[in-house]
Amino acid sequence: MKHYIKTITWRFSDCSTTYPSLKDSKIYINSPSDVSQHFQFLFKDQVKERFVVLWLNSANRVIGFEIVTEGILNSSLIHPREVFRGAIVATSASAIIIHNHPSGNPEPSSDDLSITKQIVEAGKIIGIPIHDHIIIADDNYTSFAERGLI
Repeated sequence: MKHYIKTITWRFSDCSTTYPSLKDSKIYINSPSDVSQHFQFLFKDQVKERFVVLWLNSANRVIGFEIVTEGILNSSLIHPREVFRGAIVATSASAIIIHNHPSGNPEPSSDDLSITKQIVEAGKIIGIPIHDHIIIADDNYTSFAERGLI
């Protein structure tokens, strides 16, 4: 019987080739509107839910992001391990999670509330706080932090 040992090599890619609007940008997040303004393009014309994690340094500057999952029309499977995997490797000090509602309704569902609670608790345990969860729907957004849900 043969046994194999696996190793993982992480490679971050320069997103300015895929997303030219981010080229040479230093984006600082001071409010939920900053997130919406700078990252709404990731959700424009999406017909499926997309879940994104922004990685922040200790000065709240975006050091990277990851599109964690793309789901179906009205849901996306997500687990805290996917949210924090890249954040840990990127040595992120904190994170913001964002997803879209293709329906155009920015109100959080019961599933949104539940998974956010799980992710926030996991972040507390591993030391990467979640500053906000933002739902983007068309040109509107809902901030869990502004509503006191985080």
